[in-house]
Amino acid sequence: MAGETLGVIGTGRMGGPMAGRLMDAGYSLVVYDTQTEATQPLVKRGAQLCKSPADVASRADIVLASLPTPDIVKAVTLGQDGISSGNRSKIVIDLSTSGPGAAKLVAEGLKAKGMTLVDAPVSGGIKGAVNGTLAVMVSCPQTTYETVQPILKNFGKLFYTGDKPGVAQTAKLANNLMAAAALVITSEAVAMGVKGGVNAKILIDIINASSGRNSASEDKFPRSVLPGTFDFGFTTGLSYKDVRLCVDEAEAMGVPMVCGAVVRQMLAITNAKYGASSDFTSIAKVLEEWAGVEMRG
Repeated sequence: MAGETLGVIGTGRMGGPMAGRLMDAGYSLVVYDTQTEATQPLVKRGAQLCKSPADVASRADIVLASLPTPDIVKAVTLGQDGISSGNRSKIVIDLSTSGPGAAKLVAEGLKAKGMTLVDAPVSGGIKGAVNGTLAVMVSCPQTTYETVQPILKNFGKLFYTGDKPGVAQTAKLANNLMAAAALVITSEAVAMGVKGGVNAKILIDIINASSGRNSASEDKFPRSVLPGTFDFGFTTGLSYKDVRLCVDEAEAMGVPMVCGAVVRQMLAITNAKYGASSDFTSIAKVLEEWAGVEMRG
């Protein structure tokens, strides 16, 4: 770690806390975000502000990116003034959820420039990013994995999925589909329970002591639905993007996604009604309106 400088591109809701953990661990950082104000907490701590992704890759030994969509990932890595135009970094760690197709394309583009992609999407939300309890799925050459392990361990638990780009993305999409599906089905079940006269909190307690418990009943409902705050910390737009990617990739592989298609449709409805910037727990608000109930407790 001595003398090693890391670059972080995308210092928003997830990237900012992860970058902060790297500074806590003693790394020197150079940072870039299109929203300059997002970099200010890190700059105040001593990070150096860069003018472009290419500038980051010319001043850092390893670049990490935390970005919202596949198109932005491709533009930041391979576009004009992108990471591939830098002259120092040889390893690029993509912490975004961009899908296996984008990961393969980016890996090939970086390889042509003498750079190696570390496909490393994370799961666990803002809370996990702050506390260092994320699940970090990683696919890259084994030797590269050994190099980046000390960096990635600052974010949480690592899961090495293999050496081919896109494999970690496939694992992440599978997880995010299930997380969204749990929220949809729990919203339906609790709406039915409340309509039938069961207190929402009591029903959630019953579910969590029974075979129906899941990530939505154990975490999202108690934190964000029952209090009526709908502020879990993951946007509807990003969840919709992830589930669309998952269903599209599965269909391209020849894997039917019957339930996945329904989850995608529920997110499409929520996205249309409440907007991409709404919290994805707003799925429950859609069910509340349809059922004519409020799930509080």
